[in-house]
Amino acid sequence: MPLLPYPLARPFLFHLDAERAHDLTLASLARLQGTPLQWAWRSRRVDDPVELAGLRFPNRVGLAAGLDKNARCIDAFAGMGFGFVEVGTVTPLAQPGNAKPRMFRLPQAQALVNRLGFNNEGLEAFVANVQRSAVRRRSLHDGGIVLGLNIGKNAATPIEDATRDYLTGLEGVYPHADYVTVNISSPNTQNLRALQSDEALDALLAALARRRAELEQRHGRRVPLFVKIAPDLDEAQVRVIAATLQRHGMDGVIATNTTLSRDAVQGLPHAQEAGGLSGAPVLEASNRVIRQLRAALGPRFPIVGVGGVMSGPDAVSKIEAGADLVQVYTGLIYRGPALAGEAAYALRAHGRRR
Repeated sequence: MPLLPYPLARPFLFHLDAERAHDLTLASLARLQGTPLQWAWRSRRVDDPVELAGLRFPNRVGLAAGLDKNARCIDAFAGMGFGFVEVGTVTPLAQPGNAKPRMFRLPQAQALVNRLGFNNEGLEAFVANVQRSAVRRRSLHDGGIVLGLNIGKNAATPIEDATRDYLTGLEGVYPHADYVTVNISSPNTQNLRALQSDEALDALLAALARRRAELEQRHGRRVPLFVKIAPDLDEAQVRVIAATLQRHGMDGVIATNTTLSRDAVQGLPHAQEAGGLSGAPVLEASNRVIRQLRAALGPRFPIVGVGGVMSGPDAVSKIEAGADLVQVYTGLIYRGPALAGEAAYALRAHGRRR
């Protein structure tokens, strides 16, 4: 992502603390996007359009939320060949997140552990950054993208008041989003995953559905709502979540966030650090949840598969499990921008074989 081919830049970045490398990369992308120097990471977008949730995605591969929490680099990531980009998680108020160090690489497993904790500059700054994005002013035929905006709650907000934060977030991002993701599955905000439970999820989604109806009237357009869930769910929990999504008219589900399980990385340095594990070890856990969701939701409900996509075949495994779209995050850190095109080509070839 700096002005070197990624295989040459990676050793330098991996020599740095993981969060420092992350911040340096984002700062470089933010500074260079829209300049002639963006050739360093730009690639032609694979044309493999699909319509889902009332949106036309240029291809099936997107950037997952979490990498660009403040929406500073939308144009840079759009230039890597993604069909859609999701930014955030944003909370109503700015917050620093958890204490450092809070991000750790596990290179032997192609994995990361993070406990960032929704560190972000707040809703006002986030929306201003979205509005500055040049690709938001272009059509899909002219290099535009589908943009997802991901919302969460502030750490200081009691869990019983979480709905208030989500409603504030929805109202703030609604005019600027192609779709909105409700993040209730990060393991790094205390008690957040309790919102996936039966009664809590029912109440939250009911309130969001009501507010979305009001916003649709106000803005004259219906913005799809997706919900992001964890991989650490059993089949009964997945069935309850699936039924609740359908009952409240949600438009899609993103499966999955990071995992608390360390079964696949036992004995590795940093494996026991608190936080969510992402990368290659999450692939099968995520695919298991996708398969269970597809069985519970039927053939037409949109599912976005994320977790452990490190290659084209990994992306195909998400589609074979039942996903309609695929997102990457940790794979981008290990593989670089070329992963977006590799995954998109693999999915287009897979679709043509079916």
